[in-house]
Amino acid sequence: AAAPASSPRSFSASEVRARCAQGACLVFCRRRLYDLSGFVRLHPGGEQLLRRRAGTDVSAALDGPPHRHSDNARRWLEQYYVGEMEPGEEQVPPAAAECPGPAKPVDEQVVGAAAQTPARMDPRCKTVDVEKDLVDWQKPLLWQVGYLGEKYDEWVHQPVDRPIRLFHSDFLESLSKTAWYVVFMVWTPVVLYLSWVSYTSLAQGNTRLFSSFTTEYSIPVHKYYFPFIFLLGMFLWSLLEYLIHRFVFHMKPPASNYYLITLHFLLHGQHHKSPFDSSRLVFPPVPASLVIGFFYGVLQLLLPEVLGLSVFVGGLCGYVVYDMMHYYLHYGSPKKGTYLYGLKAYHVKHHFEHQKSGSFGITTRFWDHPFGTLIPEETFEKKD
Repeated sequence: AAAPASSPRSFSASEVRARCAQGACLVFCRRRLYDLSGFVRLHPGGEQLLRRRAGTDVSAALDGPPHRHSDNARRWLEQYYVGEMEPGEEQVPPAAAECPGPAKPVDEQVVGAAAQTPARMDPRCKTVDVEKDLVDWQKPLLWQVGYLGEKYDEWVHQPVDRPIRLFHSDFLESLSKTAWYVVFMVWTPVVLYLSWVSYTSLAQGNTRLFSSFTTEYSIPVHKYYFPFIFLLGMFLWSLLEYLIHRFVFHMKPPASNYYLITLHFLLHGQHHKSPFDSSRLVFPPVPASLVIGFFYGVLQLLLPEVLGLSVFVGGLCGYVVYDMMHYYLHYGSPKKGTYLYGLKAYHVKHHFEHQKSGSFGITTRFWDHPFGTLIPEETFEKKD
């Protein structure tokens, strides 16, 4: 027979206050208590916002304003559940002991009723039980997800806060993980070197546009054009970033195709399942070099050699900025009111609420406008 489930631990208001005073970030929703200490830096609203709510009931905050939390956000919260507030204790503000003035009398009937009422979980907060999940988290996931079939799409868009292992082989697993600074260290010297090669080659004065079609009307490309060509490459990358993210990373693989489901999970599904796995937020250099080499070859076919190289190096710089930006949007703490603060909140909505319908730009929201995928601002009706 299965062992009976242990009852949740009870916490008094004084214990919660003491732990918050020591730096923990405990909040409760009705009587359910959560320890968000490990999540405060990742919260899209900023660490200080959560710190200010430490020791308080966040039930109203979950429904907004300023932000109405999604079902996925509520499920995410349940991962940090640690126990229950003692009956009646949830009525006591965390700083009550320090507040001057007479203490408010506690209604004994309210306390008695609370003691008889089980601390029910909000039905929207049903958490992901990794012990009973559709996959075995103790084994590599890559070869399991293809068997999920029609359940895969819903499963992959219910994020969890835990690391993912893809391969049995330790060597292949190491190639699938990358620290954020590796991308900068590997590709920045390449960008600098190729920029120098492009500029010095243009300085020779031998590069002309349309020379393969006509010599009489071909246009010379001077070295002073290099910064503008470089910026054109970055601009084209931003479009490519959007298109790849929307139409490749967010394709919906057929439920009957094991291999396409596996490919989708390898390319992007893993990131949506575990959006804060720090080792999987940037593109590993080995597979990235294959993709980068492909686009270099395409530009060499379409444009004169030096001109194609100049556009390419701008695009490569755009890619490095994209990967650094993506990591920062997950792990950075931008100041409220800044461009990056808004972009971080916008990107987190993509992960928790609008995974398949919007916010496909990472470094900018520009392309979401013409393609009609901009996430609308939330509105709240005023209440009397």
